Amino acid sequence: MEVVKELEEDGKGVERVVKDLSAGAVGGMAQVLLGQPLDIVKVRLQTRPEYTGALQCARSVWKNEGPLAFYKGTLTPLVGIGACVSIQFGAFHYARRIFESRNIQNSSRKDGSLSYPQYFLSGAFAGVANSVISGPIEHVRIRLQTQPHGAARLYSGPVDCVRKLSSHGGILGGLYRGEAVTILREAQAYGFWFLSFEYLMNADAKRNRIAREDISAPKVAFYGGLAGEALWLSSYPFDVVKSKMQTDGFGDAKRYKNMRDCFAQTWRHEGWRGFWKGITPTLVRAMPVSAGTFAVVEMTMRLLG
Repeated sequence: MEVVKELEEDGKGVERVVKDLSAGAVGGMAQVLLGQPLDIVKVRLQTRPEYTGALQCARSVWKNEGPLAFYKGTLTPLVGIGACVSIQFGAFHYARRIFESRNIQNSSRKDGSLSYPQYFLSGAFAGVANSVISGPIEHVRIRLQTQPHGAARLYSGPVDCVRKLSSHGGILGGLYRGEAVTILREAQAYGFWFLSFEYLMNADAKRNRIAREDISAPKVAFYGGLAGEALWLSSYPFDVVKSKMQTDGFGDAKRYKNMRDCFAQTWRHEGWRGFWKGITPTLVRAMPVSAGTFAVVEMTMRLLG
């Protein structure tokens, strides 16, 4: 009987993981399609001094490269970010269940519910797990987004970009450039992302004396959007440094020795404002993208049971 019970528990555990990963993948694809145009504007503002603001940047892209330019490099994140968000939600719920089990065993919380520091740590764990694939995926996307237009372009597509980046310093020095700051950004960002969403959902359920599953889809989307704002406000300077490092040259054209040097040069040449370039389109993008992600994931998980 004990063996049968253990097998049943293992089966339920695998089923939960599959549901978490599936819902995350669907949410990730929705995230890319909703946010790609504003993401291109954000990256260009972060890395190109010729743009004075989001509207001027968007007009320039539209005029010189056409409307389809706003979806440059979409194929890589459409597949990759779907996998990233799948990992984010899968890792978050994995860590959450570990905390729930320990809380019950230690009798610190008899219902197994997490404290808010535990929610943050679960989100940070999800971010670190995600950084293994988000680092190179975002590096390729940024290179494709910022390369010259037309005949002067450097990469014919994602595969060509991966090949050329890897030829400069190998996989770690080329494709994984900026990985240290990516890990810091992901841990900070997703710690606050999940923490904010869980806080808002729990507060609503408590205030209205309803189960979490009974919170309406519009509210889920709204709380997800607010969580997206918290994600970027808490981690944006890391993102700026990451973008600078992932658009930097190679060899003699390399400007930044490492993450620390990039922080120092940005502060020296641009001051504190340099760490917040592009924040406006990022926050505009964050609300619908994060709202759509959480709404799709939450509704998918409810449908899957």
